[in-house]
Amino acid sequence: MAEALRAVRGMNDILPDEARLWQRFEDTTRTLLERYGYRNIRTPLLEHTALFRRSIGEATDIVEKEMYSFQDELNGEHLTLRPECTASTVRAVIEHNLLYNGPQRLWYVGPMFRHERPQKGRYRQFHQIGAEALGYPGPDVDAEQLLFCARLWRDLGIAGAVRLEINSLGAADERAAHRAALIEHFAAHRDALDADSTRRLVTNPLRILDSKNPAMQGLIEAAPRLLDHLGDASRAHFEALQSMLREGGLAFTINPRLVRGLDYYNLTVYEWVTDRLGAQGTICGGGRYDGLVEQIGGKPAPAAGFAMGVERVLALMAEMAPAPAAQTDVYVVHQGEQASRLALPVAEQLRDAGIAAVMHAGGGGFKAQMRRADASGAMFAVI
Repeated sequence: MAEALRAVRGMNDILPDEARLWQRFEDTTRTLLERYGYRNIRTPLLEHTALFRRSIGEATDIVEKEMYSFQDELNGEHLTLRPECTASTVRAVIEHNLLYNGPQRLWYVGPMFRHERPQKGRYRQFHQIGAEALGYPGPDVDAEQLLFCARLWRDLGIAGAVRLEINSLGAADERAAHRAALIEHFAAHRDALDADSTRRLVTNPLRILDSKNPAMQGLIEAAPRLLDHLGDASRAHFEALQSMLREGGLAFTINPRLVRGLDYYNLTVYEWVTDRLGAQGTICGGGRYDGLVEQIGGKPAPAAGFAMGVERVLALMAEMAPAPAAQTDVYVVHQGEQASRLALPVAEQLRDAGIAAVMHAGGGGFKAQMRRADASGAMFAVI
């Protein structure tokens, strides 16, 4: 007998019982996104490696350690399985001139790939649903996206388990001034830095603030705050966002140490976090990326968006929300040649009427068939 093959480590099968919860989440999210005016966009799993190096940043963990990249043996192209979808969406918007007729609200869903150590809530093939609003410069779109997320958590039954943290990364010149202050601060305590922070001190000191090393937290807490370097325009944007969230009844916490793992963010950044999933506490993150369209090769255009980790949201749903109702309404039980000939058209008539019907297949007595009917979760058995 041949050796049984198994799935690649960190890339999981989604079995039918699990898929019911996935479908509930996806259907709820898609319906709500469309209610907010977002339209679906679908991009390839494979992109040119340069897209992610240019957009995400050379000195990020994703580009340095996590991307599944390879050279096509047939034509020599350098390709990467997408580690996130914002860059792919922006590339598609530029390539197909979608901003020619005005701003765009777009959403996507699908698998992403990062070579990480697999653990609960973190997989090498994982799934995201995200939304991007391109061509909108104001904090009103930032607020709208956050209010969307809050409504989604309520619809999914997990609102009580998540909280919102926000921050502002300001403009490029403000980040540059803050970067210089960070380098000065951390360089003065170089002996206290771990290996990752020592490397980031040269490449991307802002990412030191995202360190989860407990030994680093005191030094990080004492570091200069980006909020203290914001200019008038950036501060006005951030204060307007806070005002809109308060008017919308959405509670939040300002976290001055909050940064995102991608280099393209500016101004608003945020995370929805929970204490119920251990180390993988962020279920959704996003913010504003006004320079990315130009960075990838398009005409300058403001943009904002978010992405949520499907597996993490589902883990929270499984803990807090009731299981979705059975998908089968009727189980058709039959025995004997004449009954078997009638069973198929009866099941079809039920489906014509919009009723989910499963016809028993494979023979067996009434007792065995009724056990199957019970196991199916159907409300009724039609004999």
